[in-house]
Amino acid sequence: MSSENDKLKPLELGFDDDNNINNEHYTNEISEEFVPISDPSTTEIKNKESNFVFFFGVGESGKSVILSSMLYYFKTKAGDLKPSLRVPNSKEADVLLYDFFENISKGNLPNRTTRDQVTRIDLVFEPNNKSKKVPPINLTFLETSGENHNEIRRGGAYHNSIEYYLNADIPLNFIIVTSYDKAHLEDALIDTFLNELINKGKKLEMINIILVVSKWDKSGRSKVADEEELENFITQRLPMTNNRIDTHRLSKTYFTIGKIEQTSNGEKIKVLDLTPAGILSNWLYESITGYPIDYEGTFWERIKFSFKI
Repeated sequence: MSSENDKLKPLELGFDDDNNINNEHYTNEISEEFVPISDPSTTEIKNKESNFVFFFGVGESGKSVILSSMLYYFKTKAGDLKPSLRVPNSKEADVLLYDFFENISKGNLPNRTTRDQVTRIDLVFEPNNKSKKVPPINLTFLETSGENHNEIRRGGAYHNSIEYYLNADIPLNFIIVTSYDKAHLEDALIDTFLNELINKGKKLEMINIILVVSKWDKSGRSKVADEEELENFITQRLPMTNNRIDTHRLSKTYFTIGKIEQTSNGEKIKVLDLTPAGILSNWLYESITGYPIDYEGTFWERIKFSFKI
């Protein structure tokens, strides 16, 4: 017959000679059955002093096309774009970068972005302009899925991977993208996003924000005829957004990747036009540093450059 002590003694955890729980046995049992889910809010953002670039726009608005063309412009026209030694990129970021550069050089449009995650790309841009007024800068691009941006409609909330960056105390620059053919459907959503920023304590006039009307080639022309044409389009299609932009003196522009043709395998870039990417890249750099990438330099710097000293 079992004693009273035997009845009370747990059988699964294991005891040592002093009737204490055997911690080693207990830990091994638990680790095989339970894998904790990481909480991004408990992870400190690395390289917080970098210049973070956040793209807003729904699916198929052209965010990835704009990002890839800006990176390509930085790397082929304006200077050197290299990895940050302080914050090495993840495997996912390296794959994304490779695909961006390979696709655009072959005339292929970027693949769609994975939902419910932020792919962070840390780079250092070193301008080929040697003026001391045009220094290298750290850039951290945040690639997100357009489907996630739809989630803030009608009182919804962002996925925590996006909230993490929007709530952080970091230098954020915002590129808001809407397409020529669907801009009239997204005025309320863009206005909601700007409200999100205000609710998070951000003053619109104090941060770098630009509105980009993408896919301008769908108008039948590769570029706007003049500034008035762009102003009229935004005023008519995005009245709430336009009023806010003008009130807070924010920037706006248009974008096209070049000439697109339809093939049996989908859309292809027939002629690549990096001029709009250059406008956006220069806006970003000058907004951060206060000087354009092509700044001519001081009088003495110009003399030095002319003699290649």
